[in-house]
This record gives sequence, structure tokens and C-alpha cells, in this order.
Amino acid sequence: MVRKTKEDASITRNHILDAAVECFIEQGVSQTTLDAIAQRAGVTRGAIYWYFENKADILSAMTERLACPLQEQAAAGGLLDDPLAFLRAATKDFLDRVAHDQNFYRLIEIFWHRCEYVGEMAELRRKNLDEGEDYIDILLRAFKLAKERGQIGTALTPHQATIALVSLTTGLVFNWTKSNRQMFPMENYGKVILDAFWDALRPNDANNT
Repeated sequence: MVRKTKEDASITRNHILDAAVECFIEQGVSQTTLDAIAQRAGVTRGAIYWYFENKADILSAMTERLACPLQEQAAAGGLLDDPLAFLRAATKDFLDRVAHDQNFYRLIEIFWHRCEYVGEMAELRRKNLDEGEDYIDILLRAFKLAKERGQIGTALTPHQATIALVSLTTGLVFNWTKSNRQMFPMENYGKVILDAFWDALRPNDANNT
């Protein structure tokens, strides 16, 4: 009986999160009330408070359901084995996920285009910025190793290459999601643009062959 109760609680919690996603997409985070989420989920407002403190807590739970695997991939040894291959695979996985995982796409849309980071959302913004710094640190470590192993040339320092990669990927995703996927075909443009970036980083002797 206890197991069934826990399973039911998990189902209800996820159902509330799914309802919140729909509300945030349609109305924006600031205009969405907990009553609206409860009505969409078919539960009481009290049920919302049983699982979540506020809308910031709901948004935080959304990110936990769709966590970025970058840290797990780095911990698994891919970064140390072949840092350049790790960077290319991680970037491709991120863009592929945005392009093909509807749940991940909608989460990006909410955080980048449907949320104002004021009031109760200010702490969530700080948390997201901290996580972003963690991801940048992982990329920087990989670029430094790639440099040490001669996998990339001298066109950019590891830190410059890190900032360039972050700018390229976030810029692509920001504009693609902002235009409701209409500005350009992500799958084709993302690959061409990033391939040009990786080619520009090749060692000088490789570029001359």
C-alpha cells in the first residue's frame, strides 16, 4: 500500500508539472497563477502546495526532470579520454535534444522567453547562473586538455574557445526558439556552423593539408 501511495504521489506531482508547462507556455510565468495550474491539472490549490512552495519551486523541479547530462558525461571519463571528441559530442547532443526532444524544447522556451527573473524568480536565476558557470568550467577543462594534446591550434585560447562555443550554441538556440523554430532549420544550420567552428580550431598543420 505504501508503495502504491508513493507511486500515486509521483504521478500527481508530474501531472502538476505537465500542467504548469502548458500554462507557462500559454500565459508566461508571471501571468500564470497557482490556481490556473491547479485547474489545468485537475487538483486543488492545496495539492499544489503539498508538492511545491511556489512557482520558482515548480520551475526548479522542471529542470530536475530534464537535467543536462554534461556533468555525468564528463564524470564518466569522456573528457579525459578524448577532450575534443567530448566537446563535439556534448555540443551535438545539446542541439539534437533541443531540436528533437519536445519537452526539453519547451523548457528552454519557458526559461528564455516566458519568464521574468524578479521577485521569487530571482533566486532561481542565481541558481541557473551558477549551474551555467559549472558547465562553462567543464568546457574550459576540455579545451585546455585539447590544447595540451595538440588537438586544437593557436587561433583561440582555451577560454576564448569556450566563450565562442557557448555563444554559438546559446545564440542558435535562443534565436531558434524565439522565432518558434521558423528562423532557420536547426539541424542543418547548427551542424554547418559548428563544423566551421571546429575546422577553425584545427592545428595549423592540419589546416594546411
